[in-house]
Amino acid sequence: MNRAPGSRRPALFVDKDGTLVIDVPYNADPARLEWQPAAPQALAAVARAGLAIVVVSNQPGLALGRFSAAEFERLRRAIADRLQAEAGVVLTDFVFCPHAPGADGAPACGCRKPEPGLLIDAAERHGLDLAASWMVGDTLDDVEAGRRAGCRAILYDSGGETVWRAGPMRTPHARLQDWDEVVHRVLADRVEARP
Repeated sequence: MNRAPGSRRPALFVDKDGTLVIDVPYNADPARLEWQPAAPQALAAVARAGLAIVVVSNQPGLALGRFSAAEFERLRRAIADRLQAEAGVVLTDFVFCPHAPGADGAPACGCRKPEPGLLIDAAERHGLDLAASWMVGDTLDDVEAGRRAGCRAILYDSGGETVWRAGPMRTPHARLQDWDEVVHRVLADRVEARP
């Protein structure tokens, strides 16, 4: 896709656990990695439409000692390698928060979702247009992070949300249950946005 010089590219920011992959708590073993149904193919369709693909993940297991930085790096590489091999998807980035939440469960840093820091940093680093981007995640913390960063947000309703704490920044633009629906919504929006 050709863009004018200096223009910024839209992105699909994707949560990892419960959204891109089946959630296995504190997993850092590539052998236990299993995609959500149709997720790689969906990312491929979105990438073909010109969106950058950025995985955005909270990883408190690092701070809690559940796995090492080297183990998590192997998992990150496995995700990137498998997406490319299985669906031709080249990730623009894979950003993560290595911090545990505070004692009250709230973020103790600016990068743990629902804080928007990871998305904003990735947008600055890669020249991404947050207003033209989407955040897809299985919890309302993902939705809030996306909305606070200036993106539209989809709740991928795979059962990850258990608290349902409401608020204006926690209201998704769409609540969908499969990746085919996600692709349809994101790409339909791209068509509507054309002049």
